[in-house]
Amino acid sequence: MIARFPCQLPCHASPGYRTHDCESMVVHYCQTCPEPTPMEPRDGTAVCPTCGHTVTATRQPLFIITGASGSGKTAILSPLARELGRDCLVFDIDWLIDPFTIQAADRPLDWAAIRAAWLAIAHAVAQNGRPTALLGPLAPFQFEGMPPSRWVLRMHFLLLDCQDEVRRQRLEARPPWRARDFAEQLAWASWLRGHIDDNIDTNST
Repeated sequence: MIARFPCQLPCHASPGYRTHDCESMVVHYCQTCPEPTPMEPRDGTAVCPTCGHTVTATRQPLFIITGASGSGKTAILSPLARELGRDCLVFDIDWLIDPFTIQAADRPLDWAAIRAAWLAIAHAVAQNGRPTALLGPLAPFQFEGMPPSRWVLRMHFLLLDCQDEVRRQRLEARPPWRARDFAEQLAWASWLRGHIDDNIDTNST
């Protein structure tokens, strides 16, 4: 059983998703069957369960660097990308906000669809022989039952964390247009702290 956050979540952390959204996201369809048939991952290939057709479909790990707002995710993105170089591609989950906002029009932003899109991107990166590192306020339960997760070899979570007062100071120092949802972020930080074992202290960064 994957632990779930028990109370109201900040928008990034919402675990819910509309079933039809995520079940319709299939990375590989068989190109020989007369009907659109989802393929299954098997030993570095995608296999059609109907006709047995296969194509190469490499899977690589997805490294998720998580933390509530104010943990230092944005601060480490560029240094991390430089350090990893060509060995691993580094992304920020927020980079898809604007295109998904356009798609959503007047509807609420669908964070589950954004997470599913990043799973598909990670699989695309894997076709170049590289893993993906994704920075965002994420937790394992948010990927539970999402079909695109089958195309990721495995997920590793690393928590960036700091003391509550440090987090509050960082949030207060942000420009006015950025959210200062202190209570939600402190609660989310506490939950992540209790459920993500691997962590890095960012109080001094």
